[in-house]
Amino acid sequence: MRKTAFIAAALTSLATLSVAAADLPGKGITVKPLQSAIAEETFQTLLVSRALEKLGYSVEKPGEVDYNVAYTTIASGDATYIATNWKPLHDDMYAAAGGDNTFYRQGTYVQGAAQGYLIDKKTAEKYHISNIAQLKDPKLVKLFDTNGDGKADLTGCTPGWGCEAVINHQIKAYGLSNTVEHNQGNYSAMIADTITRFRQHKPVLYYTWTPYWVSDVLKPGQDVVWLQVPFSSLPGKQSGIDTKLPNGANYGFPVNTMHIVANKAWAGKNPAAAALFAAMKLPLADINAQNARMHEGQSSEDEINAQVDGWIKAHQALFDKWINDALAAAR
Repeated sequence: MRKTAFIAAALTSLATLSVAAADLPGKGITVKPLQSAIAEETFQTLLVSRALEKLGYSVEKPGEVDYNVAYTTIASGDATYIATNWKPLHDDMYAAAGGDNTFYRQGTYVQGAAQGYLIDKKTAEKYHISNIAQLKDPKLVKLFDTNGDGKADLTGCTPGWGCEAVINHQIKAYGLSNTVEHNQGNYSAMIADTITRFRQHKPVLYYTWTPYWVSDVLKPGQDVVWLQVPFSSLPGKQSGIDTKLPNGANYGFPVNTMHIVANKAWAGKNPAAAALFAAMKLPLADINAQNARMHEGQSSEDEINAQVDGWIKAHQALFDKWINDALAAAR
């Protein structure tokens, strides 16, 4: 009798699970995420993918495209979401692709994303450099001229990321066009050269952002210092933003938030996914820690997947709440 009862109970349980799986809101729906070519974005993108899979969606491997292509592709419905929308850095690209009429953007996925210009602390202290406008001085320019062309070499931004437009705008606004060269290209390769120069005890001048691993290698306040700007000046949709902090310091960039942006029509038809996108929050420190592991060599696809799974396991109650709240929104 006990054996029969056990088997009956087990079959009932399996049937319940089968029905539950069949009833998941994402069943039969394929999701196409996008991200940029920055490998460190994979962690936060895959975390969203994992949550969507728990809702029954079939999620493809993230496609890698430039940000402007990502927004236009999502707007057209040929992709579903991007988990790395920077606000206000990407405001021009976001607006150009349709803005709030085209996209669903609710909630804040990551807070406190900073960016700006830095130089090595030794040079800053020796020559009393604290503001990028000081790089009009030929004597200071020479310190950062790596190729002898008479301009300070700034390790800058990869074209298409959004930061390149700000840097180019500010170089003109601060009267630095004749003394500072904004080097653009593959950021990973450029910053690797910059770090090598730093380790050779040579002056360095570069742009970076958080969350990213660079500030774990070149530590602000210890190895390098942030440069201020003479006044707030941003292009396009950001033009009215005052970047001065309450303490009076001005580093030229507002602190950004990061958001999950999805096709608005798709989100309207998928309330569970929409509720999930609005609810998910990822601490910036956790992204920094994961990015640092990638920089240390744990950067294979399997290792990144393991890091995502490890984060979920360490925050299981929170992850489960996201899923349960999303399921409730679909009922």
